[in-house]
Amino acid sequence: MPTLILVRHGRSTANTAGVLAGRTPGVLLDERGAEQAAALPARLSAVVPVLAVSSPLERCRQTLRPLLDARPGLPLHIEDRVSECDYGHWSGRKLAELADEPLMSVVQQHPSAAAFPGGESMRAMQARAVDAVRDWNNRVEAEHGEDATYVMCSHGDIIKSLVADALGMHLDLFQRVHVDPCSVTAIRYTRLRPFLLRLGDTGDLASLAPREQSVGADAAASPVDDGSADATVGGGAGAP
Repeated sequence: MPTLILVRHGRSTANTAGVLAGRTPGVLLDERGAEQAAALPARLSAVVPVLAVSSPLERCRQTLRPLLDARPGLPLHIEDRVSECDYGHWSGRKLAELADEPLMSVVQQHPSAAAFPGGESMRAMQARAVDAVRDWNNRVEAEHGEDATYVMCSHGDIIKSLVADALGMHLDLFQRVHVDPCSVTAIRYTRLRPFLLRLGDTGDLASLAPREQSVGADAAASPVDDGSADATVGGGAGAP
């Protein structure tokens, strides 16, 4: 099945203001976030995505714009299910202020039990995001083949919850995952299990390009070249 390249949106004005933006409209990239977005096409230059998927929020669409400009013809699809968590009445409030809320300790230590007042639960957030990725995986494979790669721009908690799902981690452990603004997390899905290829990567991504397919012994170099989807014992040699 396809390889998913998850991009967290670039740094936003809410990030620098210490505000929990949620789905508040009008939250845009700040100057640093715009620079991060501008660097994304070069970082992904060795990768050829067949399509891009974005959260409907402005900061995600802004983050993908330089990539779309650099790749004329790359289709963009808006996916509501990978929008930011609905933080309800917490949206737009200062994080320092929210730290004193009793619910915050639940969010940090037992997120599967956390439901935001006037918003959604973290379990519901993860479920919709996982369903969206499964649906896009099936669509991309059906239209472009099992070796295809696609890009999805979303939000920190969404990406962390997708990583937890890929690793078979309980949602209560997902706060142990960290993804920086405009970082790339890559997951290669197979019929038996996903493989986490990158987590919160802010550097060069050339090694995500498809490897040359060879015959004989060399064909087993990648742990996901065949239907067995077995991990390489010892961890493998990595990128050439």
